[in-house]
Amino acid sequence: RDGQAQYEVIDSMLSEYAVLGFEYGYSLAEPNALVIWEAQFGDFANGAQIMFDQFISSGERKWLRMSGLVVLLPHGYEGQGPEHSSARLERYLQMSAEDNWVVANCTTPANYFHILRRQMHRTYRKPLILMTPKSLLRHKRAVSDKAEFITGSSFHRILWDDAQKGTSATKLVADDKIKRVVMCSGKVYYDLLEEREKRGINDIYLLRIEQFYPVPAMSMSKELGRFKNADVVWCQEEPKNQGAWTFMEPNIEWVLGRIKAKSKRPVYAGRPASASPATGLGKTHKAQQAALIDDALTIKG
Repeated sequence: RDGQAQYEVIDSMLSEYAVLGFEYGYSLAEPNALVIWEAQFGDFANGAQIMFDQFISSGERKWLRMSGLVVLLPHGYEGQGPEHSSARLERYLQMSAEDNWVVANCTTPANYFHILRRQMHRTYRKPLILMTPKSLLRHKRAVSDKAEFITGSSFHRILWDDAQKGTSATKLVADDKIKRVVMCSGKVYYDLLEEREKRGINDIYLLRIEQFYPVPAMSMSKELGRFKNADVVWCQEEPKNQGAWTFMEPNIEWVLGRIKAKSKRPVYAGRPASASPATGLGKTHKAQQAALIDDALTIKG
């Protein structure tokens, strides 16, 4: 239509290395184009690891060349096995330094919309590594209001508990009565939300990290500052040696020290360390998922 920008979709060949390299080059040549490459599953991006290591993560530092390339990596533990569960979030976080790129995991349509829009409206360019949803595309609670898309709305690096927004049956106690803050990212938030409602828990607050890097330290300080007497848990679906835990732990610890919280360090709730990203057995997957949710929502002692 007249007045609309050109939109082109290309079903590329299954050579992640070749295609991602092309898209990176295209983003350098056309900085005003929103260039997006989506992996079939986030796991498959490892076929293009050279491009991430040599170019996307460090190209600006080495050659002063900015890129606004967006990389969409479907990520989430849904019982699909070790090759269709993890986009290897930990690898991108390990390479994060000197504001080299943005690493995020959005849980609402509005935040996804705004983070893509921000790519073009900024006066500079940074690559965007985005863990994208699978089952959340159809999840009845992964929705946004019209007001969250229009004038006055924006991207949120941290998202609040649905109970605070009034879209959950849970009526939370006052901030100073909250006993635990469960910090998380991605699909596991909705699993925690539904289980908390089933149990009738009203003194555990769920706080979502939507942008991992650059670390939203000030936003974290503001929100966690509301709950200085609560213990803090980091809950993730990934094994302990994977996912965001090793990246987030020292950053959360820094924030807790800054706000002089009673809890000095976050506690881990998730799968144990594993050589494989995920189990190939559906029964085992369900048992592991139930265990990590229970661990995050059970206050002992």
